[in-house]
Amino acid sequence: MQERIEIKPQPGPQTEFFQTSADIAIFGGSAGSGKSFALLLEPIRHHENGKVTGAIFRRNATQVRNPGGLWDESHLLYPHVKATPREMALEWHFPSGMSLKFAHLEHETTYLDWQGSQITYLGFDELTHFTQKQFFYMLSRNRSTSGVRPYVRATTNPDADSWVRKFLDWWIDPKSGFPIKERSGKLRWFIRLGEDIIWADTKEELIARYGVYQEPKSVTFISALLTDNKILMEKDPGYLGNLMALDRVERERLLNGNWNVRPSAGMFFRRSYFPVIEACNQQQMYHTVRYWDRAATVPGETNPDPDYTVGLKMTKLNSGVWVVLDVIRMRESPKKVQEMIRNIGYQDGHHVPIILEQDPGSAGIADVSHMTQYLGGFDVRIRKPTKDKITRAKACSAQAEAGNVLVLKATWNDAFLQELENFPEGAHDDQVDALSGAFNELAQGTGILSVLPALGAAMGLNRGQDEDPLDPAIYGLPGLFR
Repeated sequence: MQERIEIKPQPGPQTEFFQTSADIAIFGGSAGSGKSFALLLEPIRHHENGKVTGAIFRRNATQVRNPGGLWDESHLLYPHVKATPREMALEWHFPSGMSLKFAHLEHETTYLDWQGSQITYLGFDELTHFTQKQFFYMLSRNRSTSGVRPYVRATTNPDADSWVRKFLDWWIDPKSGFPIKERSGKLRWFIRLGEDIIWADTKEELIARYGVYQEPKSVTFISALLTDNKILMEKDPGYLGNLMALDRVERERLLNGNWNVRPSAGMFFRRSYFPVIEACNQQQMYHTVRYWDRAATVPGETNPDPDYTVGLKMTKLNSGVWVVLDVIRMRESPKKVQEMIRNIGYQDGHHVPIILEQDPGSAGIADVSHMTQYLGGFDVRIRKPTKDKITRAKACSAQAEAGNVLVLKATWNDAFLQELENFPEGAHDDQVDALSGAFNELAQGTGILSVLPALGAAMGLNRGQDEDPLDPAIYGLPGLFR
């Protein structure tokens, strides 16, 4: 006799999301709260209705197909109701005739591919990744003659700069940025007049004001945290530690569910994060580099406060702690800068690699080629940044907050720590860039990024941090891994 498998949402926010009558329900909060599973579970309720069509979107195709992403995880659910996949089309077909497609809206106008479509169940995973225009156009495709009222379900992590933040304004405390607990799951109604969204507490209120030709839609926001996912907390207690290891901005968003937090001075680095030490034992140094962030500009009348060229020397100790050993700053001509880099190289010794950032374009290639020749005999390594300044700083920020980045006492300490504390709002960030570059150079191959997968996600080195880890054993599917 075949074992009976029970598939159902967990008590709490997942169940609220499954039971709401809203035309549009948005499930949001911390990573690991079970959002993606709820999005996949929802359409199963209609699997015996052959007229139902569904589509679940991610912003790009890679996110749909990623290992552990929506398409992969759907294979843990839909075969249990005898659905069959069509891998090339990313579609599931159910015995009744119901179909469910996984798709993307990678470009702003990709929504035009869906002209004429009728989608009963419209899902968005990570709604803040989509533009407002994409969302409302696809809402016009949310129609059906199946007998099931068309509806939308979406998941999201907080993003203070997304249009979704404004759309959910009624459910979010304007001062703290946290969801208002008493309003979670409550329905409101809206209509669109041009680009304006008009809200009301009831459908009748909007009809009375604007007439029956403006069909109001009901909306709810259901907030959830990692701690609401009891099964995940039990099965993978280390996931909480992964989120705790994120920098303060990402931790507020992805662990605490804060919709107001954004990068600001003091959010990444604080002076108190960096213990100052009197000396560093060379025998404890596991690996040392000197990272150069170059800006060959002399102050003048047109630019009295240009960027600095910064050479930051950093070491990784055998104990797993990082130490900033030295910071050189200058604003000189290109010739004097390259002479200084070579002179500092001799002082550091040939055993200390010289890391040079490559500027974009052909000029940057020619420049680093010249510098490599000029520094003949040294271990010169060229690095071309592929991430923005904030992203590059996140890994070091997390370790600094944990007390794992020390500073050797010297006259440059005050200027260095002040710039870090002002990042990203300060007038200069050259020392921050050099610190991030040196730290990331030393972190490669040391195991830190594999030990802290959420931190690695923040740096773009593994699966997206906005994705929930959908272990089938976690979500009431006991037969799958037997």
